[in-house]
Amino acid sequence: MKGQRVKTSGKTAERSNEAHGGSDPFQRLLGLMFKAHPWHGVSIGQEAPDVVMAYIEIVPTDTVKYEVDKRSGFLKVDRPQRFSNCCPVYYGLIPQTYSGEQVAGIFAKRARRKGMVGDGDPLDICVLSEKNIPHSDILLTALPIGGLSMADGGEADDKIIAVMRDDAVYGGFTDISQCPSALMDRLQHYFLTYKSAPGTTQHNKVEITSVYGREEALKVIRASHADYRAQYPELSSLWPKQL
Repeated sequence: MKGQRVKTSGKTAERSNEAHGGSDPFQRLLGLMFKAHPWHGVSIGQEAPDVVMAYIEIVPTDTVKYEVDKRSGFLKVDRPQRFSNCCPVYYGLIPQTYSGEQVAGIFAKRARRKGMVGDGDPLDICVLSEKNIPHSDILLTALPIGGLSMADGGEADDKIIAVMRDDAVYGGFTDISQCPSALMDRLQHYFLTYKSAPGTTQHNKVEITSVYGREEALKVIRASHADYRAQYPELSSLWPKQL
């Protein structure tokens, strides 16, 4: 009724403030008026790394490879998929992450490689779900269960594997060892061939050195957020309080 004050719990008000720029009135105004940049303006999540926000760039039915334009935040066409190689899962990025020095260090130790560097992109994530989501440019909540230790042209390019929270089929998975082997084979095949053209002698130097479980995935996510903090210190007011 008019004139009545709506009571809001402290936790609800805190979540609302965090979602719209915390206590900074200018950032809160921007958050209310404009769409957030999916890499910088969306939070990795207050429960990260156990539960993370995922921005989806590609769905399995896409015949075009999309990716976020780093400057504008718009989803852009990277390239048409010229061949029958489509991503078998929902694929995108984890906001407020960066593949830099710490991510490269973990990769180098895991793969016993020297001279590794991060690819300078947000951390990639593959999300398993039995639901049919018809388009990308969406956010969903995901639970990391493992990852692919992937190198692309000598750069660390880890792919975190996760399940959509509360998914009827995959939501109860807690480790990558529970994933169907056929699905993992398809996923690895996609990443090993998605840059290659049949009939050519040129091969991109993409390789998967290993598949790792949940604990290693959480370590990679923490490192990627630390790399992000080092790369974008001016955005500190938007970071989660703890990670």
